[in-house]
Amino acid sequence: MNAIQFGEPVSGKTVSARVSPAGGLDILSRNEVARLRDASGSGLHQLLRRCALAVLTSGNLSDEPGTIFEQYPDFDIQVLQEDRGIKIELKNAPEQAFVDGRIIRGINELLVAVVRDIVYISTQLESGGFDLDETVGITHAVFEILRNSRILRPQVDPNLVVCWGGHSISRDEYEYTKRVGYQLGLRGMDICTGCGPGAMKGPMKGATIAHAKQRRKGNRYIGITEPGIIAAESPNPIVNNLVIMPDIEKRLEAFVRLGHGIIVFPGGVGTAEEILYMLGLLLLPQNQEIPFPLIFTGPQQSAAYFEQIDRFLRLCLGDEVSRHYRIIIDDPAAVAHAMVSGIDKVRNHRLDNKDAFFFNWALDIPLPFQQPFRPTHEAMASLALHRDRPRHELAADLRRAFSGIVAGNVKEDGVRAIAEHGPFVIDGEADVMRALDDLLKAFVAQHRMKLPGGTAYEPCYVVRT
Repeated sequence: MNAIQFGEPVSGKTVSARVSPAGGLDILSRNEVARLRDASGSGLHQLLRRCALAVLTSGNLSDEPGTIFEQYPDFDIQVLQEDRGIKIELKNAPEQAFVDGRIIRGINELLVAVVRDIVYISTQLESGGFDLDETVGITHAVFEILRNSRILRPQVDPNLVVCWGGHSISRDEYEYTKRVGYQLGLRGMDICTGCGPGAMKGPMKGATIAHAKQRRKGNRYIGITEPGIIAAESPNPIVNNLVIMPDIEKRLEAFVRLGHGIIVFPGGVGTAEEILYMLGLLLLPQNQEIPFPLIFTGPQQSAAYFEQIDRFLRLCLGDEVSRHYRIIIDDPAAVAHAMVSGIDKVRNHRLDNKDAFFFNWALDIPLPFQQPFRPTHEAMASLALHRDRPRHELAADLRRAFSGIVAGNVKEDGVRAIAEHGPFVIDGEADVMRALDDLLKAFVAQHRMKLPGGTAYEPCYVVRT
């Protein structure tokens, strides 16, 4: 598979500058500034530096954790309190973030989002503003983070389509995501993705052209990420609303609370994790009557990919699971038409039930779907991957298995754990393990695990078949 290359290679050249934040960050307290400058284990400086460098290297071609820090070992960022407000001081920052010595406006806005979310979340956690021990409290935290980011818009009809899919996809698949985004944009849809390259960038790129043709203003290209992912998948330059959630589970909840429908493009283990999260929720009896359009789509060459995903889901979760999604191959207009029709049902349902358009309060998300999963070797080995369990529980544990592989592939902590202790061991029911092993081997063969280039992919897992 010939993989698409995204953006320009990072040059390694640097610029030092002091910039004024572009919107969304008016003032900070002395305590907040001090915490952002604190480089100790309890401070926020290392987290700020990691996320800021990811934003400044938008278009980076590597998904190896730590690579950008090797290219820019002397990079630093400081938030300064001055008499007229906040300044952001960048030392040895990537040259690609500047034009004629001035920071690019869009990158400035994403940098502000990084500071905003890091400060807000840490302050709320420190003060006990978030109750993360029970379901209502976690959903409240997700809502508050999204509200603080100024993304929730009242009095706007449902029109936000979440697009999931891989960062390592073929040129044909990438072009197809753009065509789908174009059809969505022509119909007035906004786009929300994981904010990275590949299937996270293509729909936004297609929608921008369609929005321009329709002379549509106030368009939203929302990117939702988390600290463990952002360094490996820098935000693409089209994102105009960036949110950094505390962990992958709150990121997933943000997608389904914020979006009105989901389109899934070809991807790898991260995409499989997202699919299983969504289906796990839709399989819950209390969510059976809630409309939520879910469409799998890709070009003709991806038909076999979705056939294999469909077989895997039916084997693990039963044939009935297929009623929760629709597969449309090589027809962007049909995808957009089906999504608009599905979102009309969402609108009517929320009107009937007096639910908000901007946040899906009615969807029931149990605590096991919300609690952060730390993919240690012990935790991965203890997953109960057997079909004699309730289907939504099996879906939740399968989601955790894929989440662990994502961590072992691209997250700094996961990569370090694999280097120290060897691959994760995944065990369970024989038929499920054989199907899982076949699926993962297909991902490897199709170069869906990592961006091509460099050394050959070494699996961070062993599936006991």
